[in-house]
Amino acid sequence: MESTFADIQLARTLLKGVVLKTPTLYSLSLSRLFNTKIFLKLENFQETGSFKERGAYIKLKSLSYQEMRQGVIAVSKGNHAQAVALHAQNLRIPTIIVMPLNTPPMKVGHTERWGARVILAGKTFEEANAVAEEIAKKENLTSIHPYDDPHIIAGQGTIALEMLEDQPDLDVLLVPIGGGGLCAGIALAAKFLKPSLQIYGVEIKGYASMSQALYNTKEKKGEEITLADGIAVKHPGLLPKMILKDRLEGIEIVTEEAIEHAVDVLARQGNIIVEGAGAAGVAALFHNSSLFKKKTVGIIITGGNIDGRILSSIMMRGQLREGSLTLLRLDVNDVPGVLEKIARAIAKHQGNILEVKHQRLLYEIPIKMAEIDIMIETQDKEQVNTIMRDLKSEGFSVRQLRHPNLNFL
Repeated sequence: MESTFADIQLARTLLKGVVLKTPTLYSLSLSRLFNTKIFLKLENFQETGSFKERGAYIKLKSLSYQEMRQGVIAVSKGNHAQAVALHAQNLRIPTIIVMPLNTPPMKVGHTERWGARVILAGKTFEEANAVAEEIAKKENLTSIHPYDDPHIIAGQGTIALEMLEDQPDLDVLLVPIGGGGLCAGIALAAKFLKPSLQIYGVEIKGYASMSQALYNTKEKKGEEITLADGIAVKHPGLLPKMILKDRLEGIEIVTEEAIEHAVDVLARQGNIIVEGAGAAGVAALFHNSSLFKKKTVGIIITGGNIDGRILSSIMMRGQLREGSLTLLRLDVNDVPGVLEKIARAIAKHQGNILEVKHQRLLYEIPIKMAEIDIMIETQDKEQVNTIMRDLKSEGFSVRQLRHPNLNFL
């Protein structure tokens, strides 16, 4: 069974009053940065923080009365788990969520908050899925697949209806691809409404499984943990593959660095909290901005479920890259007044001292000397260079640490 445009229209009717019709907002900062017109569809505004609620609800509503009474099961370590748990609770459907053993406690807690019974099993998604299949068979539960299902695809496709209703002049859509359910639904609806619209999928390097399936691209399979774990899928869905094969302009494969940069820019310039996978569309602009220059681009911000400590580190690293935060290391004589002299030199050029770490007990440092690490806030790299020149003229040995430990602050 393949989803149709009529299925997506029906899904929109069913979702009215159940999920948010999220805003599609013009981003002035990104538009200026990339010399294009950029609109962001903010699915991170949904109750569980992601677009997954749309497909989950439509799938649950498709079940028979007996299937609802018997219960459902899903495998996920994040957004799909929370979406199924929330709407199953609202529909009074017993729910089991199987999550891999390495799932962050925060995500386990959020899923349990919506009333689901959580089972931690398996080191990988595949192992967790095998456990879920056993439980489903034993307890006669209906499995809610995260992307390879026509009802899931129809639910996700409602995003395109809303975007084109709000911004009919869009030339391009940038859509993250994991298993492909979101991109398939959006492509199905968008191409029906506006055949000229160009649709690009976005995958993370090391997990470009849809690109391999459609275009036979070659790459080394990723085994490392990625910031974009929501789209780190090794095997795309068969239904999404069928839908996308004739509807995509192409797939952009972005790096971990581009994802991190996108999360940072959205947070610090756009005041938008977004998870790694949710920032994939913006990462594609950093990856290949010339492809979208002077076009009107729609980007789906798919989710905002990011750990606060990770977001804090990303924002710190962004400021370090720009030069607005800098960590200086000075080797000094361990005598009274030296810190005052350093502080005066920094203040003279309007630098702001955020933190000071004073080391005098390390074996590597001569007994009558000390090592001082100073984190300073400045306007730009030129201001940092001016401060360093002044410190050197005062007789200090000073160098900038290029890869500081972010636990310093």
